[in-house]
Amino acid sequence: MRKFLIVLFLLPCFGNAQDYVDIVKIGYGQTFKNTFENTSSSTHVSFSEADLTVPVVVSEKNAFITGIGYSQSKLQLFPEADFKNLYSTTLKLGLASTYNDTWSSTIVLLPKIASDYKSISSKNFYMGGFGVVKFQKTKNLKYRFGVYATSEAFGFFMTPIIGCYYLSENKKFEMDLSLPISAEMNYHLGKTSLGLDYYGIGRSFAFSEADTPYYIDQSSLEFSSYVQYALLKKSILIRGKIGYATSNNEVYAKDDTIDLGVSAFSFGDNRILLNPDLKGGLFLKLETVYRFNITPKRLKDKD
Repeated sequence: MRKFLIVLFLLPCFGNAQDYVDIVKIGYGQTFKNTFENTSSSTHVSFSEADLTVPVVVSEKNAFITGIGYSQSKLQLFPEADFKNLYSTTLKLGLASTYNDTWSSTIVLLPKIASDYKSISSKNFYMGGFGVVKFQKTKNLKYRFGVYATSEAFGFFMTPIIGCYYLSENKKFEMDLSLPISAEMNYHLGKTSLGLDYYGIGRSFAFSEADTPYYIDQSSLEFSSYVQYALLKKSILIRGKIGYATSNNEVYAKDDTIDLGVSAFSFGDNRILLNPDLKGGLFLKLETVYRFNITPKRLKDKD
């Protein structure tokens, strides 16, 4: 009965077009031969991530959104230097609400701790969150509008979110846009799917150790194509990606910050970069997703 209530809630919350929810996502990837600008040195960046999202129903039209996200990057910040591990753990606390057949919203707080985890203090804690309003235009098309904001080691950052979700009538072509953060398009060929996606990552890591008086401003734009294979009635997805990532990891002194960041623009940014720019490179990535599928048949079976 509880699963039935979750399905009934998630169907209007996430829209008639999108008939699934990704509960668990795990990924590992690596770039190849990232060159430090104006030097002959090169390096690589490896990264892993895990994400869990769990809705808890509180009424017919409202549910708490809970979960946790984890990421880890291993890289060199300076030519010929030792590799550093950068970690980030984010808690998800939010509310998803459905108002009628057309309008719904999601508001989520995203407190996180980001550092090398050798020494953790209040300086490694950041508060962020996002709010999105969704408009169901047709049964196959939904628009979304919102804003994402967060405190970071470099200052306060925010960006608008504009996007849509579309599923073709034959359910073969799918498009999911939340610009400028992410974009994905894929075409389903039975259990196999071919896709293109983009993901923009921006975060920071401030160290508490006395011998590391700096922070890292990490930003990466990932452009990739992928092949996906579905198992267990399309509940388990295995996805192999190849693409290009910019992989910027800029080092600044702890007190060297900006006034405000809005999307791709920085205001009051007079910071002095302490390491050479790291050029982008090719990357490979493997992802595994547990997807909770919502279909008319399952709804009927649970009734």
